[in-house]
Amino acid sequence: MGTEVVLVAGLVEHDVAEEVWRAAAGSVLVRHDLSGLAEGVVRRWVDGELTVLELAHGCVSCTLRLDLLPLLEQLGGRVVVHLDPALEPEAVCYALRKIDVRIEAVITVVDRGTWLTDATGEDTLAERGMGAAAGDERTVAQVVVGQAEFADALVLTGAGGGPVLDAVLDRLSPRAPRQDRHALNLPALMAAIPHDARRGRFDDGFGTLLPGQPPLDSAHGVGIVHFVDRRPFHPARLHRALDVLLEGVVRSRGRLWVASQPDSALWLESAGAGLAVGNLGPWLAAVDDWSGATAQRRAAAAATWHPHYGDRSQELVMITVSASPDEITAALRDALLTDEELALVDELQFADPFAEWHDEMEEL
Repeated sequence: MGTEVVLVAGLVEHDVAEEVWRAAAGSVLVRHDLSGLAEGVVRRWVDGELTVLELAHGCVSCTLRLDLLPLLEQLGGRVVVHLDPALEPEAVCYALRKIDVRIEAVITVVDRGTWLTDATGEDTLAERGMGAAAGDERTVAQVVVGQAEFADALVLTGAGGGPVLDAVLDRLSPRAPRQDRHALNLPALMAAIPHDARRGRFDDGFGTLLPGQPPLDSAHGVGIVHFVDRRPFHPARLHRALDVLLEGVVRSRGRLWVASQPDSALWLESAGAGLAVGNLGPWLAAVDDWSGATAQRRAAAAATWHPHYGDRSQELVMITVSASPDEITAALRDALLTDEELALVDELQFADPFAEWHDEMEEL
């Protein structure tokens, strides 16, 4: 029998994982403390029993690979995993794909009083004393936004946030049911999760950037900018334009087509003042064999195929709270190749700052 897992994430201190554990007889509660990870020490509790682990290499992936994965295989049944505050559930689910595990749900706890400030700020985890290991350069914004975005359900604690926070969560995680911690009804919350919710699944980066049909109209100053175009970006101008995404924007996600790398789709992701750019792999127009692409990607490419560019295109989605949507759109449009540059694109030599970024920013 495989293992059925509920992941409970959140930067704030909470007892939601314990409540999920108590709600189902026979469940096992697992919790890790990664505060000593830089020294190669991890503390792990299983139903309250502490084990101190010493790892030769203090890193998150080592903790998952050497402890959590074999532990879940050993336990079987239903396991509630209370994630360390610095862990993002998407990364954990990516690791869990290697074993016989079914993700029943990902629940994220959101602190109304601090979440918006964290999600639009520039503090790093290390500055908060929460870095998962030496060299962890992630920002608090990247963590809290990723935790909420990947959730199948949200539990809200504390006071504050108001309609602005609600409007952001409506757009960041539109299908996730939400409940207040003080009125938490776990059976009702779990039952409200849509049958086709993510439940730990992730796409290849070529899926829809507007999952769950979020409201596209603005509300309480919160809006969505959806930028699409069928010409490449000038790499240097795009590099400068990205500053517009680092203030007043909760989340940016999207695929980039840069003139200096015509065969590669680049992935952009930002949260608050933290931004990363990585390589998704080739556009289908650049390869002869499509067998490695998902059926959904092949269908989407065929539906929008351009006779010259194929499936190459720009598509970015930004959730804004105080940034100007018009300024964002104008900055991105100004970074596209001009008609004159496009006519000479095969002859031009472009300095490519994204090639230099790749090693240090390929993942959040």
